[in-house]
Amino acid sequence: MSPNTVAVIGIVFLIVIFLLRMPVAYAMGLVGLVGFAVASSWDGALRIVAKDLWATFSSYSLSVSPMFVLMGTVAFHSGVSGRLFDAANKWLGRLPGGLALATIAACAGFGAMCGSTTAGAAAMGKVTLPEMKRYGYDDALRTGCVASAGSLAIMIPPSTVLIIYGVMTEQSIGKLFIAGILPGILLAVLFMITVLALVWRNPGLAPPGVKTSWMEKIKGLSGIIEMLILFGLVMGGLFVGWFTPTEAGAVGAAGALAIALARRKLSVKAFWLALAETTRITAMVFLIIACATIFGHFMAITRAPFALSEWVGGLPVPPIVVMVFIMAIYLIGGCFMDSLALVTLTVPILYPIVTSIGYDPIWFGVMIILAAEMGVITPPVGVNVYVIKGVAEDVPIATIFRGIWPFLAAEIVCTIILLFAPDIALFLPNLSAG
Repeated sequence: MSPNTVAVIGIVFLIVIFLLRMPVAYAMGLVGLVGFAVASSWDGALRIVAKDLWATFSSYSLSVSPMFVLMGTVAFHSGVSGRLFDAANKWLGRLPGGLALATIAACAGFGAMCGSTTAGAAAMGKVTLPEMKRYGYDDALRTGCVASAGSLAIMIPPSTVLIIYGVMTEQSIGKLFIAGILPGILLAVLFMITVLALVWRNPGLAPPGVKTSWMEKIKGLSGIIEMLILFGLVMGGLFVGWFTPTEAGAVGAAGALAIALARRKLSVKAFWLALAETTRITAMVFLIIACATIFGHFMAITRAPFALSEWVGGLPVPPIVVMVFIMAIYLIGGCFMDSLALVTLTVPILYPIVTSIGYDPIWFGVMIILAAEMGVITPPVGVNVYVIKGVAEDVPIATIFRGIWPFLAAEIVCTIILLFAPDIALFLPNLSAG
């Protein structure tokens, strides 16, 4: 059996067991182990598994993950989401669809402290959905808005998915974080434009909110100060080269804890919950990275990704056509597969293709995030939709999925913009010292 045939069989088998709901890490580790053994030998396969597991769990560079996860969990349990929404509501609530606009702004702010899309959706859903329901917002609009805007947490740094991508491709995590800032702001603006367009077309979807005075608006800004300080310190330190990503994560975690203690908003129980969630998420991320590395070595020994990249590079089509095809694969794949599964499966295969046709790997990391954001809201897997269903139990799941389509269109527009204007993602990393 040729190495390429082994690679194809391995990928097909992996997709099948993904669809059978085997956990991502176990599926990739199993296929990587058996595939490597078939392509080489069992002795070599067992050695590579032991080496990859040890290298991942003893990696200093990966200690960035628990630091940023801890920062997000502490922020979540100390009530940051509520204060961000209150501040955004005072400034935007009176506008057409104002509570939805405030939700998007608050999700963007919370994303600057939390790298988990499900945490972002859950935190903001608990705060904003009851408020929008009280003012008579359309169910599809309010739930679709929160499910979609919650995904901003994995674009606006810090981002768990960007950490995984950076480790898998050996790219600078600091530059990847910085690259996500402007695209994240762009996507948040496109979400807001989407809400304004929907409400302009049908004002009954979102009645106007309560008018607030300028004094109330200015006082409301106190709710975003902690986010601005923390984001400015962490990302600013990365940008000018004061911190490595791991050091920035430690500063962020310590800063989030200090803010929570200063506000007296973090109980002992909430602190232990934050530590427990950090441990669980970190273990999951480390195991996924280790097993994705095993699968990547299986792909490497078959040389299938390199043969595919050489074939694609020789096609008589412009590179932009190849990228459009790749993004279409992500859009379709996201409908059936968890975003982490999709990223860890495809990066070992598609990364060599993207770099061989001349695209910047930092920019491609941002495009991967956009693909993951689409995946967390598209049916039937859309995990954020099920998170919102858990918060808004009275809203049918079909209604929530109906509400995400305008926001999915905004994400596709953002993808097209970044395809033709990659400097939006690369401008800040090219200026940074990291």
